[in-house]
Amino acid sequence: MKKTTLQSIADQCGCSITTVSRVLNGNADKYRISKQTAEAVMAEVTRTGYVPSFTAQSLRSKRSGMIGLLLPSIANPYFADMASHVVSELYKSDYTAILVDTMEDASRLNKSARDLLLRRVEGMIAVPCGDDPSVLELVGREVPVVLVDRFYEKTTLPYVTTNNFKGGYDGTRLLIRSGHRRIACIQGERDSMPNRERVNGFVQAMQEAGLEDRMLVAGNEFSVQNGYLSTKLFLYGPDRPTAIFALSNTIMLGALRAIRESGLSVPNDMSLISFDDNLFMDYLTPAITRVGQPVENMAKLAVKILCDHLDQNGTVAPNSQIRLLPSLIAGESVANI
Repeated sequence: MKKTTLQSIADQCGCSITTVSRVLNGNADKYRISKQTAEAVMAEVTRTGYVPSFTAQSLRSKRSGMIGLLLPSIANPYFADMASHVVSELYKSDYTAILVDTMEDASRLNKSARDLLLRRVEGMIAVPCGDDPSVLELVGREVPVVLVDRFYEKTTLPYVTTNNFKGGYDGTRLLIRSGHRRIACIQGERDSMPNRERVNGFVQAMQEAGLEDRMLVAGNEFSVQNGYLSTKLFLYGPDRPTAIFALSNTIMLGALRAIRESGLSVPNDMSLISFDDNLFMDYLTPAITRVGQPVENMAKLAVKILCDHLDQNGTVAPNSQIRLLPSLIAGESVANI
């Protein structure tokens, strides 16, 4: 079989070697390469399994003891907690983590994954963003890659995540059982898998209760500002909700500030529930009711899957795609009405 090169990829896609190189380095947007061309290059790379020769040579050299850890926002307490557990578990297995903040940007994630290969990492644990798995799946042919918290639909990569649909459903059911009928949901990144599943859980719970015409969904990112602005709009809009379901702890913080700035209190004037658990929620006034994710167990399982692969120097078992159950953690932020 003829060896795949930058030139053969360029010939197949009808572009220059420079264009191929820029796409592979995650710089398509920077150099204004069309989406159609970038997708054609990545499709050909995936089809042929191409990896630059200097990368392959470095991977055959001696053990580095380094694992890449790609997270979408280390400023987010949830991902900071995740990083802490992953780093701790890797240390127990004599590995050092190289932490990369991808800033919720798919192109940055793809470029960082390739850069980590050049730094001779032995494997990667990644929280993906975007919906195109081609780069991480390609990298996964060279070193083991394990997804954590999120995953791509129909991916062959192993992953460990929470059942986000159940978390969204259970949190909404709690509010409904407490007597709430007009419930607002503030979502995060709309294209992220956890967000879609949480919103779907919220919608199903509302529909089953016959409240589909009274539900509100707003928001566009897992940020404090999104929680703050969305809550302000809810508070000053028509038919103010009696409860808010914030789909992350950062969104919850923004919502809490907006409620208090408006002269209202939780839970007397507005009930509030959050997705994600963190110790600081018990120290807020009132303590926040939330849907907890088993972050420590997710981190431990992701590291175990990765280390098992490295120890056995083989493929990861197909059943290494795991969903863990969330839990409802009672606080004092939900009123019975």
